[in-house]
Amino acid sequence: MNTRKSIAVLPFRNLSFDGSNEFICDGLTEEIINALAKVDGLKVISRTSSFFFKDHKASLEEIAAKLSVAIILEGSAQIHDGKIRVRAKLIDVKEDTHFWSETWDRNLDNLFETQDEISLLIADKIREQHGHLNISNQLVKSPTKSMSSYEHLLKGRHHFYKWNPEDTNLAIEHFEKSVELDEELVEGYLGIADSYSFIAVAGFAPREEAWQKNIAALSLAKKLDPDHAGLNYMLGMQSFFTEADFAAAMHYGMRSLAAKPTYSEAHQFVSFLNLLVGDFNKARKHILFAKSSDPLNPETQFYEANYYYRVGEYEKAKEILRELLKTNDKNLPAIIVNIYILIREGQLKAARQTIDEVPQQAFTPDERLGLLALIDAKAGKCTAHIQELELHAQETEAHHAHSYLFLTYANLGQYDKAFAILEHLFESASSILLIAFSDPIGEPIHSHPKYQAFHNKVYPKVLEKPKERKTRKPDQSIIKDQVEKIEAYVESERPYLNPSLSLRSLADQLEIHPNQLSWLLNESIGQNFNEFINKRRIEHFKQIVLDPDNSHISLIGLAYESGFNSKTVFNTAFKKEVGMTPKAFLKSQA
Repeated sequence: MNTRKSIAVLPFRNLSFDGSNEFICDGLTEEIINALAKVDGLKVISRTSSFFFKDHKASLEEIAAKLSVAIILEGSAQIHDGKIRVRAKLIDVKEDTHFWSETWDRNLDNLFETQDEISLLIADKIREQHGHLNISNQLVKSPTKSMSSYEHLLKGRHHFYKWNPEDTNLAIEHFEKSVELDEELVEGYLGIADSYSFIAVAGFAPREEAWQKNIAALSLAKKLDPDHAGLNYMLGMQSFFTEADFAAAMHYGMRSLAAKPTYSEAHQFVSFLNLLVGDFNKARKHILFAKSSDPLNPETQFYEANYYYRVGEYEKAKEILRELLKTNDKNLPAIIVNIYILIREGQLKAARQTIDEVPQQAFTPDERLGLLALIDAKAGKCTAHIQELELHAQETEAHHAHSYLFLTYANLGQYDKAFAILEHLFESASSILLIAFSDPIGEPIHSHPKYQAFHNKVYPKVLEKPKERKTRKPDQSIIKDQVEKIEAYVESERPYLNPSLSLRSLADQLEIHPNQLSWLLNESIGQNFNEFINKRRIEHFKQIVLDPDNSHISLIGLAYESGFNSKTVFNTAFKKEVGMTPKAFLKSQA
């Protein structure tokens, strides 16, 4: 992907007088991110990484460097008396200039239409400045006909993203109100499901009760839109972590990506599933995509570290884990993978020391005991830790004990006992055993004849439907005729003298689709829209600036007569095209 066609949408600033409309600003930002992500060929930074800078002071250069983007969108919104004023501007970070800005004054009731209008115009301006993109006629579709329902949805999200029990309960109240006002609001049911999933995993509510409410909300969403990307992602997570059904998890993960190919969380999940199977090429492809669109998300960073651990690139894994633990020293998954690496490297003393530094209550049940038993097994010792772990594993639901006992037996060379443990995976639907089965730390058992048979049983193959791509070679004679038509029209009608000329308005004049015009300019003529138009404006300027009858008009005045509407754009374009400033050009002609 052309890195010039990459954008980060920073959180829109709330300029409302009472500051109570923060949730609308956040929703506007998120909707524009989602809309632009639908444009094929445009790299768009995901919500989590964009919102990382909401309360951080950083220069645009720093933000662009951290997110690896060329363009940044800054904006603000002001809501008052049923009206919304939105301001937005696009900044080319390398050139340190904003190449487009606009203001909209609209009724709040028309928020969805406004979001679509803004998103389409932003995509257009990026295309005009940086090259061809295929842009749909509509990027934002109304999720509901009820603005009240939508407001509760946005309020719910606003509270949910604070990631604490009090706000999550408030989020649930708003999500439930949103579906009460509109029973067909899929996003509302998904918000409810996400909230109950969070409080179940975090232990903020009775686990079984929370999961039942999660499942009920997902069921309602599925009836409304079974192809929804977010729904299929959640169903995939549910299939894996609560039902230990690998095939269903992969099925839903791929369905999620089919519905939304730029969905970074789904890419993380599918990468993780491919890691378990051992398909490292696919795992790498998906995690690199997630990293490119959501680089500052701690989950993305952990999935990437886990990828490097699984493929044996320990130094890369440790570097990422160090950064994660520097930010949050209670990040248990990062701690566990770090300990695994130490064990794999034979640094058993350092592994034990790391375990001792973690408070006992931070570990899930049997986690600390299992790690200690694993260290003893790696040292070739049968110890009290292993005996205690065997005792704990007699409990049917002691899934951590089962998984660690499997890995311990694998490292002790007691393979029959290890394979016997695997039966619990199918008896009690343990996702923990599902993860542990192919972990590199159990490598001694991977060469056993029985291992591959179990591998096929644990990770059944999921047939992916091949994508059918119908490609037709463009007819060169038709392309030639179209290019000649464009150049002839521009030469005779001189539309470039209109400072408000856009790619879409020129396409209307030529009676062709904007996507077709964009493609022809970039692929056949070899220039983006701005280069194509500005070159002709510069040629016009060069003619009139040498006319003695215009000697009383300033250079910038003549630039405006040539179709430019910005002194900065004129000077930059002129120097790029001619190789000198307008003033130097005029002197050279004297």
